[in-house]
Amino acid sequence: MQRPAARAEADLFAQESAALAQARAAHDDAQADTRAALATLISHYERLMRESRRLIRRSDRAELDMNQMNRQLHELAQQLEYRATHDTLTGALNRGAIIDCATRALAQGDLALIVLDIDHFKWVNDDFGHPAGDMVIQTVVACLQQLLGSEASIGRVGGEEFSVVWPTSELSEALSVAQRICDAIADQVFAAPINRQITASVGVSWAACGSSFETIYSHADEALYAAKRAGRNCVRSHVGEGLNPLLFAAA
Repeated sequence: MQRPAARAEADLFAQESAALAQARAAHDDAQADTRAALATLISHYERLMRESRRLIRRSDRAELDMNQMNRQLHELAQQLEYRATHDTLTGALNRGAIIDCATRALAQGDLALIVLDIDHFKWVNDDFGHPAGDMVIQTVVACLQQLLGSEASIGRVGGEEFSVVWPTSELSEALSVAQRICDAIADQVFAAPINRQITASVGVSWAACGSSFETIYSHADEALYAAKRAGRNCVRSHVGEGLNPLLFAAA
């Protein structure tokens, strides 16, 4: 028993096949009415041309629609990836993304991790309101991006805490960058209603290639709290394991 799909496929060009067979028979028979056979064949050929053009147009439209859908899916995937890796308030990397960035960097080379915390940020929110606090956070990130450019990866890892991934083999270079960060924030003029100086405490940790993120972050966090204990608006550092881990003030 013939399956329906196979029968439909066999019948698709049944009329054209019959017209072609009639034309062949007329061609082989010198007494046959070849004009009538040719007219029938032309009629079917023209129908096939019309249907082919229609199918091609539909195929072109379908291809355009598919390409547009693919572009939209690609754009959506990019948006979802961005939202998954970036802080919505500032556009900086979020905590998970900065950890991944630092982990990859440590697998490839030496690294300095610079962490900073806006000093007395609770007072900013209490005195000027949370919208003003958000503006301070955004301005600090913009300041970091302008100061450091594409050489650094900047992340917001907490409410008013940020991390900077700085690949370098020299602790002195990282300390210089950290001091520039501290000075730039202290010199930053913030929009109204902020009418006071905003400062940040900065901690620096350096580690050799192959070290763990947990170690370098723990050391940077220790240095950050050392900066807070030292009076804030300053830089402290923690040298990674293997280089005599001592806390000391940046020059």
